[in-house]
Amino acid sequence: MLNIDEIGDYRDLLKNFFVQKKLEFPLFSYKMMGQKLGLETSQVFRVLNKESHLPAQSIPLSKKLLGLKGRDGELFEILVAASRTKSKAKKDKLYKMALALQDVSLRKLNSNEILFLSRWWIPVVRSIIEINGGKADVHTLVKQITPAVSEDQVKEAIRVLKELKMITPLASERYAVSTVNFTSAGATKVTAIRSYQNQLLTLAQNALVNIPPSERNISSVLACVDDECLEDLVEMTCEFRRQVQKRVAEVAEPKKVMQFIFSLYPVADISDKETTKEKARIA
Repeated sequence: MLNIDEIGDYRDLLKNFFVQKKLEFPLFSYKMMGQKLGLETSQVFRVLNKESHLPAQSIPLSKKLLGLKGRDGELFEILVAASRTKSKAKKDKLYKMALALQDVSLRKLNSNEILFLSRWWIPVVRSIIEINGGKADVHTLVKQITPAVSEDQVKEAIRVLKELKMITPLASERYAVSTVNFTSAGATKVTAIRSYQNQLLTLAQNALVNIPPSERNISSVLACVDDECLEDLVEMTCEFRRQVQKRVAEVAEPKKVMQFIFSLYPVADISDKETTKEKARIA
């Protein structure tokens, strides 16, 4: 089931599809995607960069391309309608309809704290406002964020940040930027954080395709370890994270917002787990 707390705009789904295909098949192009959606190459570019919307005849083709059926297909159509409307009342109504299609556990995530944790561009908007000396011009923010976000997404981010008191209105249309401690806990917070981390991994995929190597650094190491080494690597990762935070704190006049992802996960395990379990029972 699609999770609308991971999807701020239906065009994000199409952009993610394009990025994933591009990684799998480097020759995949806007033209090839346009052929599947009944669109010209220029139309695909504008839709993926949120400069225009899908025409009505391309919506069924988009659902087929994304493999969306049943409630997922209905949810996609609602998200399209919500993105196209200019009426806040209608947008809120459509958003509630979308929530009603989801599992009950997901509906609990509709709070400002959870929105902050589950939508990658909201923390980014906060950081840019801080860099800009408290200025929060929506049009300027849209142009500064990559990959592309819509004005509605930026407006939502500002609203969430204000209600969380992460930005406080000052004179001259500026904001004071601050930090707060979240109160959400338990499974709800864990679900939101996992959603956020999933989006960050998608952003990394997008960077591989759309950001020049000179402006990003993505590398990996395949390591064969034992339990002791794994514990050391986890601690080394935590320590490096602390060093990154310390170095960033020394920057007097930041000019960019970079996303740093720390990841360490298994891809194979040849340990005899059954023997280990048996020894544990004997002990």
